[in-house]
Amino acid sequence: MAYEYKHIQVQPIGGRIGAEIQGVKQLSADLADEVVNEINQALLQHKAIFFKDQQHLDDVAQEAFAARLGTPLNHPTVPVKDGSAHILEIDSRGARADSWHTDISFIDAYPKASILRSVVAPAVGGNTVWANTTAAYNDLPEELKTLADSLRAIHSNNFDYAAKVSVPKEALEKYKNYFNSTEYETEHPLVRVHPETGEKTLLLGHFFKSFVGYS
Repeated sequence: MAYEYKHIQVQPIGGRIGAEIQGVKQLSADLADEVVNEINQALLQHKAIFFKDQQHLDDVAQEAFAARLGTPLNHPTVPVKDGSAHILEIDSRGARADSWHTDISFIDAYPKASILRSVVAPAVGGNTVWANTTAAYNDLPEELKTLADSLRAIHSNNFDYAAKVSVPKEALEKYKNYFNSTEYETEHPLVRVHPETGEKTLLLGHFFKSFVGYS
């Protein structure tokens, strides 16, 4: 049975992933519990959700809103933006990332979600692309589902960004020095069972290194 939203409007924007949330004038830590619960439900249902016209948000307000959805988590090696508790600053001027990933899947308890805030966006291009790996699992033939259910995978932050990111060599070396300042390697099931929905999801991305027991 479809979930009935009473406090927000949820407009799907893709066949398999994504929805725009309307009816929330200002995201903040002061939203009513009922609204936060429906935002969380929309996230569970659509995997990626978007809010327009939230220019009032600054770092403090973004972090406070994030805390309504769970416990904010710091990246284990990348330093946060000055003056913030959890926020990483992403500046894509002169650079381009082309790499699929699940954020920091190389730690044992990776985050429930990532909250991105666009401060300066290009007029053309600059897209961030999302994938629904629950749909990907569901589309597997039964034989491959059985195989996937049995596999465990090693994830690591020891990743060659030079092959995926176009940045000056000096900037790349600086980034790698702190990104890999501590090397993490964690074993996860390939198929994750979502704790809130019970859905099965493929946990993959560029931090995946190998399957346990296989070359």
